[in-house]
Amino acid sequence: MLRSDEATHRIQVRYLLAKRLKQMIGCDASEQVFRYHASLSTTHRYHSVKPYAAYAIGAALVDTEIQVTDEELAAMNVEKGMMTLVDQDRQADMLAQLSDHLIRASHASGGSAGNSMIATALMGAPTYMSCKVAQDADGDIYLADLEQSGVAHGLNDQRKEGVTGKCIVLITPDAERSLNTHLGISETLSTDEVDEDAIKDSEWVYLEGYLVTSPTGHAAALKTKSLAEQHGVRTAVSFSDPGMVKFFRDNMAAMVAGGVELVFCNESEALEWGQCDDLDTAIEAIKAVARRFVITLGAEGAVTWDGEALHRIAAKPVNAVNTNGAGDMFAGAFLYALSRGETDLRATEFATLAAGEVVKYFGPRLDRDACLGLRREFFGD
Repeated sequence: MLRSDEATHRIQVRYLLAKRLKQMIGCDASEQVFRYHASLSTTHRYHSVKPYAAYAIGAALVDTEIQVTDEELAAMNVEKGMMTLVDQDRQADMLAQLSDHLIRASHASGGSAGNSMIATALMGAPTYMSCKVAQDADGDIYLADLEQSGVAHGLNDQRKEGVTGKCIVLITPDAERSLNTHLGISETLSTDEVDEDAIKDSEWVYLEGYLVTSPTGHAAALKTKSLAEQHGVRTAVSFSDPGMVKFFRDNMAAMVAGGVELVFCNESEALEWGQCDDLDTAIEAIKAVARRFVITLGAEGAVTWDGEALHRIAAKPVNAVNTNGAGDMFAGAFLYALSRGETDLRATEFATLAAGEVVKYFGPRLDRDACLGLRREFFGD
């Protein structure tokens, strides 16, 4: 049995060999070694041979998590369980109203795609994140978290004056999270941040649904998807939030136009996409745009369609205190499992375990030791 550092070293050696092959034969070595086909993905296992298990583009945010009551949520006119875009003044007003709570607040870098890429990397599969942070203290914190987690980026010489995005995460006693996001400089995320070389060097492209709210961010998502298709890289899309599907439906439809390899969503997002009240109808609607997908069901587990069969995976009972980051952890763990060559069913089982662990704690994700502990528990290495 390999220790975690030995297993990671083995992965890195494999990546270096693939790069050497690419230099020798003058083409994409990974495509010479194998080519993915949707019809084979459920029965054949492949190990990632590219430098990055996944490439993501999305908003870089610093989270402030605060515990509140339902009454306080209502008094601030916050829509429970949703992501709402706000300006700096609105965030300042909220923090003023919750000033007596701030001593118990926790702070961490966040952002949906970033959380997922960090999770995948902490488990042992390197990732790449394209995002935008300002030349400020929060930007320093965000990039430090990426680098310490093993997530590559290209931002060292590209930071500008401004404000790094922030999200006030309000957590009620039922563990539900309500997001109040000021995008800051992430609102100007654009095609300029798309890194074609990193896309080519990745097994997957991961697009967060939150990009539909920004014209330039949405354009960046579409360019990323187009480049992924051009270079034979598989695309995964997260619906991210019911409000993204409901209020930005045309933009979300554009992100999955022509079909994508994989969709991540929760039950509310699935029902919103299907414009229906029953999961079976929603499943058929998602099949129309994704060859494979996973629908998370909270405490009830998840449903996954692997292109051939529908599987239902139960979740272990846990004492949840905070659902912030649960979906991000699920996607990150799922992509990590795929990088090992696991089937979608196994990936869903592992992702369900990981999501069930992160909700036990405050903060949007687990630390390295916890991620490696989950990996050892499930995979044995």
